[in-house]
Amino acid sequence: MCAKNSLGCSRCSNGSHRRSDIAVALRHTLRVKYPRDIPPWWFLLALGLEVALHKFAPGQRLIRYPFTISGVLVNLLGLRLLLASSGLFRRHGTGVRPFTVATMLVLDGPYRFTRNPMYLGMVLMVIGAALMLGTIAGFIVPPLFWLLLDRRFVLREEAFLRERFGADYVAFCGSVRRWF
Repeated sequence: MCAKNSLGCSRCSNGSHRRSDIAVALRHTLRVKYPRDIPPWWFLLALGLEVALHKFAPGQRLIRYPFTISGVLVNLLGLRLLLASSGLFRRHGTGVRPFTVATMLVLDGPYRFTRNPMYLGMVLMVIGAALMLGTIAGFIVPPLFWLLLDRRFVLREEAFLRERFGADYVAFCGSVRRWF
């Protein structure tokens, strides 16, 4: 039996697979189960871009020590929001990864104030890093990161959830703002 059999391969019986066929099937299986395009990768990329811009093209310093310490507080707030919301998803038994099966609509905790607290937490941490760096270059990344999350994930997830939960999700959208 080959690796493609689980994907409905019709050539399993005669063993005519080449190694490349099996590699393609394995990549397909991994991509379906574990998509690479997930927000934490974009978050790490945004932080790396902030640091690189700060190091190689810092521009004018906007915030000086001791005010740069405020970035630590914003980072902690973002981390708390991210961990609290993902913990709620786990407690309610619904998928944390984008576009995984949503078993229920989570309406408590930070979801009373924002429909996207995990994403908002990541954006706050990117803003916190910009505050800590203090240069203008760091402040270029947060709005771009927010826009990327909104367009690449939030809008698609909202359509997915609207289809999945119908009127309940529409009512949730009517009572809670998308970001804050």
